[in-house]
Amino acid sequence: MAGPSKTPQGERTAVSLRFAVVAAHFNAHVVDRLLDGALRMLAEEGVHADNVDVIRVPGAFEIPMAVKRAAAGRGYDAVIALGAVIRGETPHFDYVAGECVRGVMQVMLDTGVPVGFGVLTCDTLEQAQARAGGAAGNKGADAARAAIEMAGLLQRLVN
Repeated sequence: MAGPSKTPQGERTAVSLRFAVVAAHFNAHVVDRLLDGALRMLAEEGVHADNVDVIRVPGAFEIPMAVKRAAAGRGYDAVIALGAVIRGETPHFDYVAGECVRGVMQVMLDTGVPVGFGVLTCDTLEQAQARAGGAAGNKGADAARAAIEMAGLLQRLVN
């Protein structure tokens, strides 16, 4: 029994790709570290700084709108969404986090433009800090890596 002749997967060659990075201002002490990680990863993968646009939005709730605008006809190969929603004493966390995730997923499905999702949803500030360059790595860098891989995969599936 023969297996598949090829298994499509994304290549991580990003030299000629264009990216938008949508980053929230809210919880900037965490999000700025995610942004640094994403930009560092893009640079390490050969993306020229001129091929990266950073778009700042007020908070995680506004991320899907900016991601949609960036993905719709702006010539980006992928978008990276960065934010931090930290649980508080009210259900606000559940609404903001859930709608951000849902909105970003809908943008990907509607536009066909991949989005690296680096929006932290944590119970505590300490958890967020650990995921923004601390003991748990940098989820901004991980989101950039995913965006690069998906952009490469989609290019291969089209060609």
